[in-house]
Amino acid sequence: MFAKRALTVFLIGLLAFAFASIVYAYAATNTVDLSKAGDGVATVSGYHASNVTYTVGTANPADITSVAFDLDGTGTTVEVRFAAGGTLYNCSNGGSGTHYSCTITPNTVSVTSINSLEVVAAQ
Repeated sequence: MFAKRALTVFLIGLLAFAFASIVYAYAATNTVDLSKAGDGVATVSGYHASNVTYTVGTANPADITSVAFDLDGTGTTVEVRFAAGGTLYNCSNGGSGTHYSCTITPNTVSVTSINSLEVVAAQ
């Protein structure tokens, strides 16, 4: 009686282990496509920004009033910030294309306060 019960428990455990291994192997094959975002184990490359230009204020040339750049793709949401954890400013590509312009409003950003340019883009 004990041997039969032990064999049944062993077989159920073996079956559960086999099922769990199959599920784990299937989940581990998730891949990230070229959409620049995804879920799985792979490198997410992100966007590449180039041709960055800053516009300074006419009233005070020590202030940035806008920034423009090109992305290697189009995003539905694109924003910039000039310091880690700083304010995010909305950008627009005029409805098409990969050239984005970001007006720094309602306030300008002082040139001396900029320590980075972070472009946040999502599809």
